[in-house]
Amino acid sequence: MKVTVCELSNDMKTLEGQWTGLVAHVSALGSDLVLLPEMPFYTWLAGRREVDVNLWQTAVQVHDTWIKRFNELSPATIAGTRPVTKQGKRLNEAFVWTQSEGYQAVHTKYYLPDEPDFWEASWYARGNGRFETIKTENGRIGFLICTELWFNAHARTYAKEGIQLLLCPRATPKSTTDKWLAGGRTAAVVAGAYCLSSNLGGGQGWIIEPEEGKVLGVTDGKRPFLTIEIDLTHADKSKQTYPRYVQDN
Repeated sequence: MKVTVCELSNDMKTLEGQWTGLVAHVSALGSDLVLLPEMPFYTWLAGRREVDVNLWQTAVQVHDTWIKRFNELSPATIAGTRPVTKQGKRLNEAFVWTQSEGYQAVHTKYYLPDEPDFWEASWYARGNGRFETIKTENGRIGFLICTELWFNAHARTYAKEGIQLLLCPRATPKSTTDKWLAGGRTAAVVAGAYCLSSNLGGGQGWIIEPEEGKVLGVTDGKRPFLTIEIDLTHADKSKQTYPRYVQDN
């Protein structure tokens, strides 16, 4: 199957042009799965410390509008995260969208930073702490949303649950690219799954293979979209090799 990752600038003035470019890329290469960055369709709200509930609701509505355009990427499976409000709680929700099933919520972000430019714990609540997987026609998927990448126990659990794709939507600065790529390589090895990441804000996206954590490709400013053909059986076989087979209980 072919998988696509991307980096988007978070400049709402250029979003339409970026989307048009992504649609053209996905169509030309015949992508089966497209990973979008973390909450990509509205200005990064956690960049400001003062919480504005009205801005949050606007971000929810804008994401609703963009999700209606996902059929422009069909027949690809689309994944990413978005702001939602459920039972009075503001949350960062990971999702999978397919032409046949529509929008499916999978996981809510649990580990939240709270510091300059990333006041996430101020803006929205922690999720329910369940790191669930979803079986799609393009493989079994698990999510680690941005900061969650650093909590590797969940990657290990995902390995036991047989995921083939570990999706890591992010919103991280370009200056921290090396650190995040190292985390992605480790998570791929621990999970025995292809690690895919797309980033908001101009930082790097990547595709990493599951057995040795080899970087298959990365995005950059000149090439913001990346599509690579992968073999999901390689992820299945990787789980039988070191260190995945080692018993931990």
